Amino acid sequence: MNGRTVLERFPAGGPRGSWPAEEFAQACRLEGQAAEVVMDLSTDAFLVIVRGADRIE
Repeated sequence: MNGRTVLERFPAGGPRGSWPAEEFAQACRLEGQAAEVVMDLSTDAFLVIVRGADRIE
């Protein structure tokens, strides 16, 4: 399945932009997860996701 699992959400309007999301994704990658940051335009948020998961959030 081409799903995704959202691990965390960060508001795009934050003072540091995408940095918190990137830092969280890096920590997840260090733990062995293939985490990446994407922008969700409909909610104006950066999402840290893992692609190919069985569950879509």
